[in-house]
Amino acid sequence: MPRKIAAGNWKMHGDAAALAEVDALLATFPNPTVDVVICPPATLIERMARHLDGSAIAVGGQTCHPATGGAHTGDISAAMLVDAGATHVILGHSERRADHGESSEQVRAQAQAALASGLGIIVCVGETEAERDADVTLEVVSGQIDGSIPDGVTGPGVVVAYEPVWAIGTGRVPTTEQIAEVHAAIRAQLVERFGEAGAKMPILYGGSVKPGNAAEIFAVANVDGALVGGASLKAADFSGIISALQTA
Repeated sequence: MPRKIAAGNWKMHGDAAALAEVDALLATFPNPTVDVVICPPATLIERMARHLDGSAIAVGGQTCHPATGGAHTGDISAAMLVDAGATHVILGHSERRADHGESSEQVRAQAQAALASGLGIIVCVGETEAERDADVTLEVVSGQIDGSIPDGVTGPGVVVAYEPVWAIGTGRVPTTEQIAEVHAAIRAQLVERFGEAGAKMPILYGGSVKPGNAAEIFAVANVDGALVGGASLKAADFSGIISALQTA
């Protein structure tokens, strides 16, 4: 069975004072029965990793450059994330694809660099509202998976996060039937491409996940957890999501 994961994407939020939320989360879940990962802005990765040293809660980055180093102003390499204490990295988030023009080919190169550095990767895929309305969701998601995940991956470090772009931060959530359809298609594609390894790759749902709807989402087949945005910023909200996943 794929492992269950609750991953928090803090995006461009958080400063030193926000580490108090991490303390509160750790107090509530000193030994969570699911994997918990928090991906803060790069300025907080090292401090958060020190804060959580020895705990069961992991720290991740929000992107990485495919190169190991060089003249790439403002970028951060996978090796730098590892040096700062990260164990995971989010790749191909729709906001990176839209705001920074990242293609699936670029995400694949990032994924190769991250895996080579020993990072677990959370590869994001998902359709826009126009693509959903045009009934091409499965084609879009399939193409993003094919383009973004490197060939031949066999280890446990690959996670796919389905995040319909139109649901991110909007409060809108697909129906459970829509989530089930996409997650089933992703699972079938991963198994066809990677065999047994694909059967074990966790598939997360992301897009306006909250404590109030988490249990219903986690009850859907092939949903192995969540990639959570705004609700991961507050320990009280993220705790409710983690609790729902632990009992799913």
